[in-house]
Amino acid sequence: MARLLILVLGLLIAGCSTPSGTPSGDVAGLTRAIQNLGPDVDPQEAARAAQIAHDYALQLRAEYRVTDPAIIHNAKVINGFRERGLCNDWAEDMLERLRQENFRTLDLHWITSPPTPFRIIHHSAAISAKGDGPYDAIVLDGWRNGGDLFWAPVREDTRYNWRPRMEVRAELLAQ
Repeated sequence: MARLLILVLGLLIAGCSTPSGTPSGDVAGLTRAIQNLGPDVDPQEAARAAQIAHDYALQLRAEYRVTDPAIIHNAKVINGFRERGLCNDWAEDMLERLRQENFRTLDLHWITSPPTPFRIIHHSAAISAKGDGPYDAIVLDGWRNGGDLFWAPVREDTRYNWRPRMEVRAELLAQ
């Protein structure tokens, strides 16, 4: 019985630590992806946004004192061992930092994936070309890999069902 419990716990923990879809240090790749969001995206803004998102995710990892996979860190926050570091903290802090740049050719979005029977609710920041919505954005998820920034086009991040935060909120409140 003890072996079974250890096996189950090991699988749960291993299932929480997932490899990034992109190398965390691939700032150049993220810059290109942001530039490719639209013809009017300023290349300098794209480069600045990519560098800030990458660096700030690492800074937040240090500030939140992340030492474990995301779901384990969540348990530490919920049980009072850490003050911050839930996915909504990552989303809020990343968006606040990026908003300080007052981008002219980029928009920022708070996106949410609603809970499912096998997955808790998840929040993230996203960035799009000015005037585009969150479905045409790039996910900037520092929580998923504990500070190693995950990024991908929203529509290609099939692990989550990303939608506008307020849409998911209204749906959950109506239940």
